[in-house]
Amino acid sequence: MNTAVLVLENGQVFTGRPFGAVGETLGEAVFCTAMTGYQETLTDPSYHRQIVVATAPQIGNTGWNTEDDESHGGKIWVAGYAVRNPTRRVSNWRASTSLEDELVRQGIVGIAGIDTRAAVRTLRDHGSMRAGVFSGEALSDTDELLSRVRSQPSMKGADLAGEVTTDTGYTVEPEGEVRFTVAAIDLGIKTNTPRMFAQRGVRVHVLPAVADLATITALNPDGVFLSNGPGDPATAEAPVNLTREVLGADLPLFGICFGNQILGRALGRGTYKMTFGHRGINIPVIDAATGTVSITAQNHGFALEGEAGEEFDTDFGRARVSHVCANDGTVEGVELLSGRAFSVQYHPEAAAGPHDAAYLFDKFITLLEGDRAQGSKA
Repeated sequence: MNTAVLVLENGQVFTGRPFGAVGETLGEAVFCTAMTGYQETLTDPSYHRQIVVATAPQIGNTGWNTEDDESHGGKIWVAGYAVRNPTRRVSNWRASTSLEDELVRQGIVGIAGIDTRAAVRTLRDHGSMRAGVFSGEALSDTDELLSRVRSQPSMKGADLAGEVTTDTGYTVEPEGEVRFTVAAIDLGIKTNTPRMFAQRGVRVHVLPAVADLATITALNPDGVFLSNGPGDPATAEAPVNLTREVLGADLPLFGICFGNQILGRALGRGTYKMTFGHRGINIPVIDAATGTVSITAQNHGFALEGEAGEEFDTDFGRARVSHVCANDGTVEGVELLSGRAFSVQYHPEAAAGPHDAAYLFDKFITLLEGDRAQGSKA
């Protein structure tokens, strides 16, 4: 039977045809508004346990290559993929295979030919929800499929960083001379992050999410980085405690996405689950200090509590909400007023773009240079 169905937790069913592997997959249904970069989306560990609905109507025209993966080892992390119109022909000189062939190879169950506009409207109106994609022998009557969907755990309360982190750690060497060394805590790190550091002369030691302060200090790093990643930040007690220890040791710190939520929690802020989150590459962010707007790539379903420009006390000095989303006021960055730690909710390392926020890597390098100039690092 050449039929596949996307079943949402609220009982809505979208019927299409199999795309990728045939079978069953469960996850949280979310939508991504990016017009480009589907390979980067599918391999982003932050999408672990999520079924991504693409708003772009045609997907797959550039195929799949060996260079644009955002996961270490090229693993596809999405739980499933839902598209309107997959291209029938690959047209890009870099492609080594087609998108569908790669989905099949990695066992990712997907669906094509559905009205993705209607699915996205549902998710916008009612919020991200549990869902499933079923095809082949996994098909059954609607009540049975809906029961399977509703029996899975919610994303709220999900502790997922440990499922996507590196097992043993690895090192990414810089291009040219080593200027600085950074310890990066892998909560679901994207491959372009160490690459961005490497372009600036930084050796990156990527460490497992369970790393402790002793492991970090043994590397004698110039700074610490907290990566993006999946799951509910309210469950990430170990990374939050580690961050507090790093701040207490006065090591420069920079965080992205999940790392922003971890730093925020370490500074005493709460988090909450958003209705449908931010997922795309065209989301405007306002710098509260300057009013400058950057167009950013984002992928998050949780956010920090706070308001634009808000200042607050922490155990490590005064801090403030540094950035907010121009669309809805969501907190998009926090920082210590001392300048020793800062983070953003969006992706300055974004591949396939945009690149408005790439300067944040340079901001962190400037912080490391200042430390070195002052001789504060032994």
